[in-house]
Amino acid sequence: MFLLTSSVNAFYGYGYGGYPYMFDWTYLLVIIGLVLSLAASANVKSTFSKYSGVRSASGMTGAQAAARVLHAAGIYDVTIERVSGSLTDHYDPRTRTLRLSDSTYGSASVAAVCVAAHECGHAVQHQKHYGPLVLRSTLVPAANFGSTLAWPVFLLGLIFSMQPLLTIGIVLFSLAVIFQLVTLPVEFNASSRALNILESSHMLGDSELTAGKKVLRAAALTYVAGLVASVLQLLRLIILAGGRRRD
Repeated sequence: MFLLTSSVNAFYGYGYGGYPYMFDWTYLLVIIGLVLSLAASANVKSTFSKYSGVRSASGMTGAQAAARVLHAAGIYDVTIERVSGSLTDHYDPRTRTLRLSDSTYGSASVAAVCVAAHECGHAVQHQKHYGPLVLRSTLVPAANFGSTLAWPVFLLGLIFSMQPLLTIGIVLFSLAVIFQLVTLPVEFNASSRALNILESSHMLGDSELTAGKKVLRAAALTYVAGLVASVLQLLRLIILAGGRRRD
């Protein structure tokens, strides 16, 4: 009975005496963002799975392709390591380490080569002090701080009807949204650099490059969907704060 009541309360605002006075339509914004994020995630997994079954003509594994891409870019001080999981690939600029997942490191598929090359693209950005990457790295502490405290502060503002807390919560959440916005050019540029090197070095043929573009495009869309979801959530906070101000 408590769970049912909680679910109802999630969609209705309660006035004096516990009677519902309005349907909280702003939850639709959250649902739209969630659907977009889930669709993007399913798409990237499906696309990666599809081209994980296509062996690259060169026969190089993701780790071998990464080493070749880095060397082609004149980078010799980045360590390539294996990390557990699937699609957990990432470049760590602090330790100059490229970590490739189990599904990428030892696989000779087109998908693995492209994902490995994409992460190398971040290493190239780091080497060249690519502006958006530098900005994103600078924003990391603020984004983490904002995403952690935004909701607690905002909820306190709602509970105690304190407009300053609502505003602070919105500003804190905005820091996380700005971080995601800056991430977009970083990710798209890394893919562009990767595809250029793969093409110029003839590591992948024309048909393989076409498949690789599909893999990287699907991955990029997850960042786009995440940004849209966050913007919708930010819009919801602003609407809720505006409603509380009128009350």
